[in-house]
Amino acid sequence: MRPPMKKTQTKKWYKRIPHAITMLFGIICLVSLMTYILPAGLYERILVDGRQQVIPGSYHTVDATPIGLLDLFRCIPLGFNAASDIIFIILASGIMFGMMEKSKAVENAVGTLIGKLGLKRKYLIVIIMTFVYGLLGVAVGYENNIGMVPIAAVVSIALGGDLILAAGISVGAMTIGFGLSPINFYTVGTGHKLAELPMFSGAYLRSFLCFLGLSLMAYYNVRYLKKITLNPDASIGKDLDTSGIKLSQPIQEYRITKQNWLVIAIFLLGLGVVMYGIFNYHWFIKELSAVFLMVALAIGLVSRMNQEQISKTVLEYVAKNAPGAFMVGFATSIKVLMEMGQISDTISFHLSEVLRHLPLYGAAVGMSISQTIINFLIPSGSGQALATLPVMLPLGEVLGLTRQVTILAFQIGDGVSNLVNPTLGGLIAMLSICRVPIDKWLQYIFPMVGILLIIALSVLVFAVAIGYQ
Repeated sequence: MRPPMKKTQTKKWYKRIPHAITMLFGIICLVSLMTYILPAGLYERILVDGRQQVIPGSYHTVDATPIGLLDLFRCIPLGFNAASDIIFIILASGIMFGMMEKSKAVENAVGTLIGKLGLKRKYLIVIIMTFVYGLLGVAVGYENNIGMVPIAAVVSIALGGDLILAAGISVGAMTIGFGLSPINFYTVGTGHKLAELPMFSGAYLRSFLCFLGLSLMAYYNVRYLKKITLNPDASIGKDLDTSGIKLSQPIQEYRITKQNWLVIAIFLLGLGVVMYGIFNYHWFIKELSAVFLMVALAIGLVSRMNQEQISKTVLEYVAKNAPGAFMVGFATSIKVLMEMGQISDTISFHLSEVLRHLPLYGAAVGMSISQTIINFLIPSGSGQALATLPVMLPLGEVLGLTRQVTILAFQIGDGVSNLVNPTLGGLIAMLSICRVPIDKWLQYIFPMVGILLIIALSVLVFAVAIGYQ
């Protein structure tokens, strides 16, 4: 008698995602191939407030510029050049956190906090932190919050979680908060300006959608922590490097010293300077990097580190963050290729033409899905708005959609897909600070993105039904 055959477990498709380098190089090759298949085309653009804006109805084909073998590889150093600001802020924030880690300030603060609250409240801590990071995304921005990411890593490990959970708490929440923010200057603000609507009007429905997204992210994070608490082998991040992040002594032994308080004060002062600069002087990546380096040096000095200790810490944490910095430049190569092949506008044009033949509700959902596709080609929120909304807004009115619905469809397509967009430099940058490769992140976040997209599109259909204004 034959022994019963063992059932082979088939992996879910999102668990078969290849290594990040392989995945991105595959996309680079695919885009290069598309330049031979799709016609090259461009919209005419005009300069409005220093930004290039598409002129509706101006699409025209141009001479093809297919990507050859040399250009396929040349786009990689060009991508690094285009992403140099983001690459450096990864290194600068890594150096700042390295100084804080060497001073023991973060470890002592987290250990003391968890000692006060108790591990029995760890799920409540995860929920609260998810919403805190989400609110940072809503109110402050995206890359502006990169210096806050390492704190989530220390807290997550201390709670018995892993670096994947840390990314869910910080990167996931900030991406949702920023992407679905009712006051996002880059997407909603640009959209309302183009649509000639009151700035940030219709905020109640957008706020409700954002709250739903953050609530789902908090539930998803808690569910994952419960799962890996019961079965540590289920951890997606069990093989990731946690050196310098783990707590080094029992919770009850942690105390915050006067020197730790001084380090924390310097860090908070640095964040305050960053926030003031962002809102009053429109600071961005370069200025943030400069402040992070100043904070790092000040922390090194008050921690009484000598020049050799400071120098070794700088190189140690540059080395730890170098893989993530490399991935940002590598991912930006895809954007460079699209510009070289002149097919971004072609894809946008044909997607808008497809929408013309859809019924009302299908057109709204299709518009959001088309913006999702375009987001992988134009990962900048404001850039995507300027490239697509001048075409989508009049098209939406022809189809019977209000301008608010068209902008909401754009925001959902852009905001939700940001969670899985390998061409989005900010996402890759913050994941790298968490030491989480994009392939591991996709394994974790894909199921949640599917649920969030269904919820968001349901809200969009409701908006169409009520004539959202």
